[in-house]
Amino acid sequence: MATDRSSKLPAEYSEGSIRVLKGLEPVKQRPGMYTRTDNPLHVIQEVLDNAADESLAGHGKRIKTILHPDGSISVEDDGRGIPFGLHPEEKVPVIEIVYTRLHAGGKFDKGKGGAYSFSGGLHGVGVSVTNALAKRLEVTTHREGQVARMAFGGGDVIEKLQIRKLQEGDRRQGTTVRVWIDPKYFETPQLPMTELAHLLRSKAVLMPGVVVSLVNEKTKETQSWQYKGGLRDYLMQTLTGEPVIPLFEGEGFAQNNDNFAEGEGAQWCVAFTEDGQPVRESYVNLIPTSAGGTHESGLRDGLFNAVKSFVDLHSLLPKGVKLLPEDVFARASYVLSAKVLDPQFQGQIKERLNSRDAVRLVSSFVRPALELCLNHHVEYGRKLAELAIKAAQSRQKAGQKVEKRKGSGVAVLPGKLTDCESRDLSHNEVFLVEGDSAGGSAKMGRDKECQAVLPLRGKVLNTWEVERDRLFANTEIHDIAVAIGVDPHGPADTPDLSGLRYGKICILSDADVDGSHIQVLLLTLFFRHFPKLIETGHVFVARPPLFRVDAPARGKKPASKTYALDDGELTAILDKLRKEGVREGAWNISRFKGLGEMSAEQLWDTTLNPDTRRLLPIQLGKQDFLQTENLITKLMGKGEAAARRELMELHGDAVEIDV
Repeated sequence: MATDRSSKLPAEYSEGSIRVLKGLEPVKQRPGMYTRTDNPLHVIQEVLDNAADESLAGHGKRIKTILHPDGSISVEDDGRGIPFGLHPEEKVPVIEIVYTRLHAGGKFDKGKGGAYSFSGGLHGVGVSVTNALAKRLEVTTHREGQVARMAFGGGDVIEKLQIRKLQEGDRRQGTTVRVWIDPKYFETPQLPMTELAHLLRSKAVLMPGVVVSLVNEKTKETQSWQYKGGLRDYLMQTLTGEPVIPLFEGEGFAQNNDNFAEGEGAQWCVAFTEDGQPVRESYVNLIPTSAGGTHESGLRDGLFNAVKSFVDLHSLLPKGVKLLPEDVFARASYVLSAKVLDPQFQGQIKERLNSRDAVRLVSSFVRPALELCLNHHVEYGRKLAELAIKAAQSRQKAGQKVEKRKGSGVAVLPGKLTDCESRDLSHNEVFLVEGDSAGGSAKMGRDKECQAVLPLRGKVLNTWEVERDRLFANTEIHDIAVAIGVDPHGPADTPDLSGLRYGKICILSDADVDGSHIQVLLLTLFFRHFPKLIETGHVFVARPPLFRVDAPARGKKPASKTYALDDGELTAILDKLRKEGVREGAWNISRFKGLGEMSAEQLWDTTLNPDTRRLLPIQLGKQDFLQTENLITKLMGKGEAAARRELMELHGDAVEIDV
């Protein structure tokens, strides 16, 4: 018995089971922890950031990015050049350490005497990540009358350090890095050209006087940017609405300040508009922070307190109106460039600044500057106050509405609903669509006769514990209820379904984790507050595909495109193509990041066309109703953390997740 039992035991767990990842192995094993893997822009940005840091430190005036015909990318700068002598402690050339070791670089030594007082590179994993995910990387550095060169493959040294003297025609200083990206680590090896151009242009904006250029050797095109007007020029070029007051711009940097290091501070340019899409861009030490962070919070805090101070001073606030930061910030467009000595970012791709002191840092310079401006130009202050007060009144008015908004005794259909022409209930469908861009594709691709579209902005409120008489305070839920023509009710109620406007209410969201979350929130809404619609079979979930496979012509079969719902279907499609004799890799796989990426025609073919779509009906019996209620309480209840944890421990391994 003992022998038989031991044969069924899992592999032995002992001292030898522990594996230590060395060098750049962690990056290759889990690249998504260190960079974006949808495309290689971020790993190229790491090289660009190093070049920009040289300019930021005052040692370079030119940055050139070259796209070579063989698919490689070069970044050239005229900075000081990377040191290539032996490291005093490691006894290895410094240039080798920079490119082959995580958490090694010249950005940690801050303050006076450091190589970089301010830099975007802090985490020390930057360019070594680029090296780890490249088939080949060559670096050439010009420094101190010499030229040094090294080459790497997959992060390892493949051509040792070679040093020669400067020759005629060589530039005196600077670094050139040429990268051949390894496509296996990325969904697509192609650089998004619009994003790349935007990134390069922003570097020029933030470093007035520095020439930033992009050379495409394939197309023989060259773009070059140099801004002398800095942030103002950039914001004016990208702004869509007309500013209600002149642009508010300024800068402030700490000097002899007990709270902040010398040189820390910010530059900003802010425009307030009544219409148009707000433009919002922020940077820390030239690094774009697309997810914002504490420096943006500092700008928001400074703007709000300055406007509130002006409003209070001139007694402009109407009775019963309370001004909040969002009221001032709602119509603000801005470009913000912060300088922080020791920036703490969230994650390796540095999309969000987490440094706590940055709120006080930026606010301490913005607030007094705006207060001075508004008190000097009272007419500007009054216009800005009027804009903020109008936003506050709209917000408070929306929050107080807990009944359907009505006109002439009937509920007014929401403005963003694109209705269908038919009035045949059995034939009509409404799609609750995630996001405006997907809503646009759905509107163009739908059958206007019987399909309506209601775009939803962001994630719907979790309504599991919301009182029924407070539901209509939420605009999205109000619009859903009005569009479908049924009032919220409970499982024991007998609601009037005679006003129901659509036979099918279809939830349509992206085929990713966020899309699934939106599905759960909407299903929670219907289960809790519109259960009779589920009981009578009116609620459905649309299943858009995650992949598209383009296959070449084979034999008598023409070229084809096939859609796959998930990884399982994708594998089945590829297996079928192999059996049909299609050469491995001859097909092209596209992954839809969201519904907004689909054209109207694709959305019709895959998700809207009744003949080809997949529409999942939501059905529950009485017994299922009780079980589902208990399950949703555990998942969506605010005080159910312990029950949720138990549920995840029991069933967590049964869940498939898309990371």
